Amino acid sequence: MSKIKVDGVEITIFTQNDHDYISLTDMAKSQHENIIITKWLSLKNTIEYLGEWEAMYNPDFNYTDFGTIKNTAGGNNYVLSVKEWIEKTKAIGIRATAGRYGGTYAHKDIAFQFGMWMSPRFQLLLVKEFQRLKEEETKRLNSDWDYKRFLAKANYTIHTDSIKNYVIPKITDEERKKWVYSTEADLLNVALFGFTAAQWKQANPTLAKQNLNVRDLADAHELLVLSNLEGLNAILNQQGIESHNKLDLLRKAASQQLAALRASSYTLEKIQSPFNIEKKKLN
Repeated sequence: MSKIKVDGVEITIFTQNDHDYISLTDMAKSQHENIIITKWLSLKNTIEYLGEWEAMYNPDFNYTDFGTIKNTAGGNNYVLSVKEWIEKTKAIGIRATAGRYGGTYAHKDIAFQFGMWMSPRFQLLLVKEFQRLKEEETKRLNSDWDYKRFLAKANYTIHTDSIKNYVIPKITDEERKKWVYSTEADLLNVALFGFTAAQWKQANPTLAKQNLNVRDLADAHELLVLSNLEGLNAILNQQGIESHNKLDLLRKAASQQLAALRASSYTLEKIQSPFNIEKKKLN
């Protein structure tokens, strides 16, 4: 067990088999509302995201009951409890424990999603304190961990797996399949930064020769939003949304989330970079 303090609230974290689980019960205390976890869990988008996560990491996931839950969700009166979710789907991403440190815990990927739903500012604080905890741990273990790499990879696997499962099967041309992954990645680049990877390289040849890309030079806010967009795009892929419609939805989400983070009174310490680059949209 470890503890961090976020916005005056003490949050418990436990690690099992190299996976970190964060107390949603503790996080919910910041909202002074007992049923906030149930509200979040009952949302259709939350259920779809959890389904993607479980499909990725849980070989015993009950897809049949998951499908029933997903199809039922969405109504104003729909309510899904943590106990019901775990019992019906055999989920492992969220856990309910009893005893001294009892409560509802979620894998860090899921906990960060919950934090973003509560408040972009709270999620940013949570990531910052989680980073600090990991830095202290790595100093003791003499290993390497940094939050920028963590944010860049947080939902990457969920994103690529959704492409493999929901986009690739629709394509019959073998040559086209080869560039689908890069096209999906560029969809996120355009939504967040306003340009593709190739356009960035063309505008920044010196940095490109150093094997750098726009994501390497993104700030903490941008990487946080990028991670969230990967999770959102995984859901859109599952729903079969066309690329031009996905871009509109992703752009809107990126704009809203960045604005919320930029307006926050709290920011991660600015990372000093040897590069001075002006990020601008390219036509």
